[in-house]
Amino acid sequence: MWLILIVLFIMLFLNFPIMIVLLVPALLMILFFTPNIDMAMFGQVMTSSIESYVLLAIPMFIFAADILVEGKTANRLLDFVKDMFGHIRGGTGIVAAATSTMFGSVSGSSQATIAAIGKPMRKRALEYGYKDSHITGLIINSAGIAILIPPSIVMIYYGMLTGTSVGDLFIAGIIPGLIIFFSFSLWEFFIAIKKDIPVEPKASWRQRWYSFKNAILTFGFPILILGGIYTGMFSPTEAAAFSVLYAALLELIIFRSIKLKDIYRIAMSTGVVTSIVFILLAVGGVFSWIISYLRVPQILTETVLSSNPSQLEILFIMSLFFLVSCMFVDSLVAIAILTPIFFPIAVTAGIHPVAIGILITMQATLGTVTPPFGVNIFTACAIFKKPYLEVVKGVIPYIIIFVVINILLICFPEIIMIYQNILGISEGGS
Repeated sequence: MWLILIVLFIMLFLNFPIMIVLLVPALLMILFFTPNIDMAMFGQVMTSSIESYVLLAIPMFIFAADILVEGKTANRLLDFVKDMFGHIRGGTGIVAAATSTMFGSVSGSSQATIAAIGKPMRKRALEYGYKDSHITGLIINSAGIAILIPPSIVMIYYGMLTGTSVGDLFIAGIIPGLIIFFSFSLWEFFIAIKKDIPVEPKASWRQRWYSFKNAILTFGFPILILGGIYTGMFSPTEAAAFSVLYAALLELIIFRSIKLKDIYRIAMSTGVVTSIVFILLAVGGVFSWIISYLRVPQILTETVLSSNPSQLEILFIMSLFFLVSCMFVDSLVAIAILTPIFFPIAVTAGIHPVAIGILITMQATLGTVTPPFGVNIFTACAIFKKPYLEVVKGVIPYIIIFVVINILLICFPEIIMIYQNILGISEGGS
């Protein structure tokens, strides 16, 4: 383990591509510790790591999100939420948080949420007296909720690695996502009172009805994905395929915001992103395979559990490792490396696999919004054309809220499992 950590740290410090950072330690472990393994296995494990049927959902959810970002779905959601809540104290900030959360439930991508919601929401907030750093920080952190609200690529990958139900993970992620949203909204309410930020004009009920009719079809995405999966109509992968079809129908035929010729360009963009994701998954699969072959998870499990740690101690240590890793590398890479190590320890200690998955997803969410390398921060810098230091000024209050909720969920993982009571699922029913 020391060899692995030292090599990983040195290569990350020297700014090697993540793919190389994962491949080199895996190769070193094979050469030094398992010289009897045929190197042809290396390529076989890479390909088998991305052969899972479940992983087909990832490019399709990305494709659906790209279609929606190109279209007008985000603006329809924004207008609806503005007309409903824009007139209350702190309403503009609450609108930003609500629209980001709702678009996250449609797209599943925090970067897509910043791209779609960021520009129009930031412009509107600046007109109503918000500081640039304030609204930018809110958008960056609210977009992170997209990772917790289904569909979530992080949850899909974790479910594939551990055999946990992706449908259960999707349902369980809603509660933490809503807790974060309501916490952000409460903060916006009090900060607006403190700073005496003006409110937007109150929309008439006729205007609200009009904006609701314009946005109602976009609400079909969460119903389609969650309802379809949990009623057994289709699998997460089939739900992803339906989301592409639904997005195309909305934007091509009903809203007519894109043309048929645009689909090829959007698909090419999706292909580039997908290739990057799957390369990371392939090399991450090799890394996970070799440490499992060397029995590193089993040895660590026996060592950790021999000291009889509490569930709380295990969850804090696991969450800290995942958070630090997700702050520096892609969350999928961190999950590929750390899940085979910590998952057996946590499950053996009696922690529910769904609770483990949501807490890991929570760390991935925090990692995207936390300096120095939070990907949402860099996305905002590119979209808003603002320097890094100016962008990060506004994220601190929301990160503090994130951390408080994170600690709450670690201390009381039962909150995550409330969905079982709501849906009438027994403890062993997932």
